[in-house]
Formats: sequence, C-alpha cells, structure tokens
Amino acid sequence: MKRIPQSILSSLADLADNWRTDAVSGFLVFLIALPLCFGIAMASGFPPMAGILSAVIGGLVVSRIGGARLTITGPAAGLITVLFSAVHTLGQGDLFAGYRYTLAAIVVAGVLQILLGVFRAGRLATFFPAAIAHGTLAAIGIIIIARQTHILVGARPTVETSLQSLTHIPQSLLHYNPEIFLIGGLGLLILFAWPLLGNKGIGRVPAPVLVVLTGFILGRAFDLNQTELYLVSEGAENEAWHRHIFVNAPQFLVDIPDSFLDSLVFADFSKIGTLAFWNAVLSLWLIGSLETLLVASAVDRLDPEHRRSDLDRDLTAIGTGNVLSGLIGGMPMIAEIVRSSANVGYGARSSWSNFFHGLFLLLFVALFPHLIRDIPLASLAALLVYAGYRLTSPKAFAKTLDIGFEQLALFVITIVGILTTDLLIGVAIGIAAKLLIHRWQGVKLGNLFQLSYRITREKTGYRIKLNGAAIFSNFLALKDELAELPTGETIVFDLTYASLVDHTVMEFIERFSQDYIASGGRCEVHGLDRYEPYSDHPLAARRRKIFNWRAGRSESV
Repeated sequence: MKRIPQSILSSLADLADNWRTDAVSGFLVFLIALPLCFGIAMASGFPPMAGILSAVIGGLVVSRIGGARLTITGPAAGLITVLFSAVHTLGQGDLFAGYRYTLAAIVVAGVLQILLGVFRAGRLATFFPAAIAHGTLAAIGIIIIARQTHILVGARPTVETSLQSLTHIPQSLLHYNPEIFLIGGLGLLILFAWPLLGNKGIGRVPAPVLVVLTGFILGRAFDLNQTELYLVSEGAENEAWHRHIFVNAPQFLVDIPDSFLDSLVFADFSKIGTLAFWNAVLSLWLIGSLETLLVASAVDRLDPEHRRSDLDRDLTAIGTGNVLSGLIGGMPMIAEIVRSSANVGYGARSSWSNFFHGLFLLLFVALFPHLIRDIPLASLAALLVYAGYRLTSPKAFAKTLDIGFEQLALFVITIVGILTTDLLIGVAIGIAAKLLIHRWQGVKLGNLFQLSYRITREKTGYRIKLNGAAIFSNFLALKDELAELPTGETIVFDLTYASLVDHTVMEFIERFSQDYIASGGRCEVHGLDRYEPYSDHPLAARRRKIFNWRAGRSESV
C-alpha cells in the first residue's frame, strides 16, 4: 500500500488545526476580493467573471500546490496595463477577439513561469533594483488612476494611450454625470477615511464591502438598471446656457452571465507567430513573476511565525494556475499584496485561508448572480483609483528618496519611461539608467556583470571577501553560492576591500543575515566603517573612503 506523501499529511494537519481561523479569514478576504476581481477584470478589458475565475483557481488549486503560507492569489491591479494594451493591440478593434488572443498569451506566460520555478529562478527577484520595481508599480498606479477616473465620474472619452487618459481627466471632470460621480466620489471618500477609524468596532468592516454596499443602494435609488435620458443646464440670467445630456442605463452596472458555465471562454492561439503576441507574453511573464516574488517576500515578513515561502515552488504553482486560467477565460494571477496583508491581519494561519477565499467566491457567483448585476461600475472604479493611489502615493516617493537621491532618480526615470513608451521598454530604460549611474560612479565595464569575491573556510565559519563594486547586476553568482552554505555556522561579509556596495546588495545582505540568524547561525558584516553612505538610511548605497594625505581628510573612492 502506497504511503501518503508528507506534504499532503502536513496540509491536512494544517486544515485540522486551523480550519476555524482560516475559514473566517478566507471569508473576510472574499468580501474584499469580490469587488476587486470585477473591477480589475473590467479595467483590463476582460469580462467581469474573468477576475472571479482567476481568484477561484488561485484559491482552490494554487493554494494546494504553492510554496507560500499566507499569500492570497488572484488578479491584481499591477497587470491591468499589460492586459488592457494586449486586448486592444491584438484585437485591432475587435475586443472579444483581442480577449481570446490575450488568453493565449496568458497560457504561454504561465508555461514560462513554470519553467522559472523548475529551474529555480526565484533568485532573479534580487536582480531588479528596488527603485525600478517600485517605479514600475508606481507607473502602473498612475495609469490605473488615469483610466478609472473617467469611469468614476461617468464619462467615456475616446482615448488610446495612458497619456491621453491623463490629459482628458479635466474634460471628464467638467462633463461628469452627477449621479455616477456621487456614487464613485462617495466610495472614494469611504476608502480614504476608513483607515482613520482604526481596526476597532465598525472599522473592522472591510472598506471595499462598504463601498459596494453604498453603491448598490444608491444604484437602486437612482434606477441605474433603467435607461433614462435627462438634461442638466448650467448658467445664469443673461448668460448662455450649457446643456449636457446624461444617460443612466445598465451600461453603468456590472454585467455577468446567468450561468457560471457561460463565463468559460477558450483561448485563441492564432496570433502566436506575431511580435505583438510575444510582447504581451513577455510583459505578463516579467511583471507577473517579479510582482509575485516581491509580494511573497513582503508577506513573509508579516508572518507572525516568521516562515519563509518556497519562491521557486510558488512560481511553478502560479504558472500552473495561469495556464488553467487562460485556457478557460480567466485572468492571470499573482500573489496580491492588499488581500494577503488583510489575510495576515485577520489571523490566517495557513494556505487554507486562500483555499476558503476561492471557495466562497465560487459559491457566491454561482448562487447569487442577480445581486452582482446591481453593482455600479463607479464603485469598482473607486476601488481601483484607491489601489492606484496606494501604488503611487507621495509616501512611495518619500520612501525612495530616504534611501538616496540616486534611488529617487531611478524611480522617476522608470515611471516616465513606462508612461511614454510601454512597460517592458520602461523597465529596460530604468535598468540602463542604473548601469549608467554605476559607470558614472567609476564601476569598471567588466565589473558591471562580474563580481570579484572569495569564500574561505575559517575555524568559526565562512568569510566572504568582496572586491571592486558589488551591485545588482553582478551579485547573482555569489547569491547562489551563499544558498549552498551549511546552517549553524558564522558567516562574515568582509567589505573592507570593496569599492562600492549598492542598495540592492545591502538589502540582500540584511535579509540574508536575518534568515541565517533565524536558522540558528551567526552573521556579521565587517568594514562598513570604511564607507561613506549616500544617505542616512541604514541600507543606502555606499562608497569606500580613502584618506587624502594632502588634504588631511577621508574622501570617497
């Protein structure tokens, strides 16, 4: 008789021990996820149910095979820009055809994600400097705000690019639909005000739930499910009157099929030989994988039990989920930070909370589709505008500046690059700018991609001596060797003879030290007193000082 694998036994033990807390957390996360799944899908040019399909697969399938404990998988705002562009570019005016072509791109991107996990490429998360990763998310936030503001106020301008969406915002604000703007504006006000109440009493009610309920009630009061034309006149006596015609109709409400099975749509691979198709694949693969790795690492830091995710296994699981989702009409999924943070806050203990969140979504859309049809799109737009604001808030700029001015420069360059070109080119511009900054700082051409280092065995453990510049683009080889070192030893990073250590490497050394110490070892960093940091931040980039005998003072190399 075959023995049951240990992974299955461990999973069942987690369910037996934690099913009450995980079911409660999964239910509360489901309340947050329901409107976000609809909003993200529609903002991406997908049918509303595509977002639900993604979250259901993420919860029921990915949670069982993934390597993360507390992350919630499903559609995320970070991929809206890529998907919206793919639907319109591949469809060339036929949005349904574009949707089916994009589903095929999701499947192929999922296969590439599986390969990333199989070949243990989770380490690539450290290749992207934090400023570029955060700049990418900030640019996506700006694009989301630009596109969703029009829906929030009830306007529908004809725009094609993100910059056009931004420049048309004043015009949409001048020609807003009063009832739609009231619904969207009130939802936005709730989202910004709700955190001020704290996590007590009514403040424990998830704000997205209140936004949707408020929109639902106002939508019924305004009869948004009935087509209605009316005039609003502006002006004063002896002045010209300006009349605007507004339409209240079901076009302002969520539209889903009567049957859950009617939501299934199959991918069309006929564009697989085109450049536009592979541009969509690479964008989905790169941004989806990078954001998943960043979010999984961030959620690990929130885990009260300080458990670490298996990033390679998680990439494989999410890639598998994306293949399944793309094949039946769903969106691509990632580990999502807002829902994952809420999951931790609600007391989740294991990955079963992700499973329960997917199960509750499936049951709700299967049993109560008539309730969903009365949700105003303006309420969903408010959720997305708020999500976009969180990605690109002033705090994001201030936090980046705190690390150093060069980090802020990279942050802004990446944002501008993405807004003026596209996501892939914008990220490439950010990386090129980072390399140019290092060349300006004196890093030799050969040192840009090859780090000089030596690992020596000592009586008490291991010493890692670095020479030259230790930067984001040359640190991967050493990172792989460090992963093979035994636990329980003393690891010493000797930076005495390095000339430059950038923020990405400083951040890696800090995280490696914390993990190694947590596993029972010791970790020390020697030689930092010989460096001049670029800011007061403890993980700021820094250059080695030399003593200028003529001037009688220390100077940076």
